[in-house]
Amino acid sequence: MNRTSPALDRSTPVLLVRVGRYPLAHGPLGAVRSLGRAGVQVRAIVEDRLTPTALSRYLTRAIVRPTSGREPADRLVATVADVGRRLVRESGRRCVAVPTDDEAAVLLAEHAAELAPYFLLPPVPAALPRRLADKGALYTDCLRYGIPAPHSAAPADRDELLDAAELCGYPLVLKNLAPFTRLSHPVVSHATVVRDEAELLRHCPPDRPLSVLAQEYLPDERTEHWITHLCCGPGGEPLALFTGRKLRSYPPSGGFTTRAVAVANPELAALAAGLCRQIGYSGIADLDWRLDLRDGRYKLLDFNPRAGAQFRLFETVDGVDVVRALHLSLTGRPVPRGPQLDRYYGVGQLDALSAAVALWRDRHPPTDLRPRRSTERAWLCRDDLVPAAAMTVRFTGQAIRRVAGTMTARAGGGSS
Repeated sequence: MNRTSPALDRSTPVLLVRVGRYPLAHGPLGAVRSLGRAGVQVRAIVEDRLTPTALSRYLTRAIVRPTSGREPADRLVATVADVGRRLVRESGRRCVAVPTDDEAAVLLAEHAAELAPYFLLPPVPAALPRRLADKGALYTDCLRYGIPAPHSAAPADRDELLDAAELCGYPLVLKNLAPFTRLSHPVVSHATVVRDEAELLRHCPPDRPLSVLAQEYLPDERTEHWITHLCCGPGGEPLALFTGRKLRSYPPSGGFTTRAVAVANPELAALAAGLCRQIGYSGIADLDWRLDLRDGRYKLLDFNPRAGAQFRLFETVDGVDVVRALHLSLTGRPVPRGPQLDRYYGVGQLDALSAAVALWRDRHPPTDLRPRRSTERAWLCRDDLVPAAAMTVRFTGQAIRRVAGTMTARAGGGSS
């Protein structure tokens, strides 16, 4: 729970915008709780009425608009505009639009002029979110602005892919390259480490579009995982900026954060702030870094131009997180600049799975298993219990279906 709460404009509602299907995403739930506890009315675009986010007591209304991300842009814009138009009729006020995935961030930025009658949006350059979410373009910008990054390549075909693998060496990390294509033509389900050429070619068969980034592998034992979450105003000036360490993820070494700790890091904060000023970024962002212990440099892996899933790890002594900072900024209110709180963040069952995998792989218990009173939990909150119960039911059903599918496939393979 928050110690304090900044004076948000309660007359200005919020719409959480998403593109694609992520029923078990915990980032939107964190935004609903953060803003709802501050007295702001929050609506959210959801896949169905039984998603955990839709069942939060702090959500004013769930608006069911299922999408896949494969729809034409004009159809997605029409959907968001229709929701905004209805909300303006109801409240008489424009909403603050908060994107919860890269595709939503790109859509809001590139069509800001069309959506401006219904939404308050940060003045980010229209093409910038797509460029930052495109991992190949991001690497080009890292080189341009002097930001350290792992060696990367965005190959156009299999020959260029093999050349990139030769340049970066094995192991090699594969990532889906760009927003929208990661939904329509995914090469991997998440950042994936491949050990040799045969494994690389299995992930990239010749009959599938090659929308992939090949990236230098930074070994876990020689790196530290760091994150920065921030909200910038016009011109890229940080209004709220937080730093922390990722302790565990799922899948391990290539998935999203399941355990993290807030740690003030002035060097990393200055690096992130300098980049945002150079590119003129405005809005919320989630940046993923690795500290390479071999050369002592922080290397940028990802720049997500939206609220990160684990943003609720970070809060100031004044009760400001990045979502609240965005609301304060877009409604013309000052953003308090207090220091960040020291606390942990955990993602329930997935962190337990990550810890179990680490125990099996490393043959010793992972660190930071002990419960801490300062932990912000992604799901379980005493004042909002239903989303955690809904997540458990859906997560269990999903796991059962996957196991059943695997067993069926194995049985079919052995029956010939």
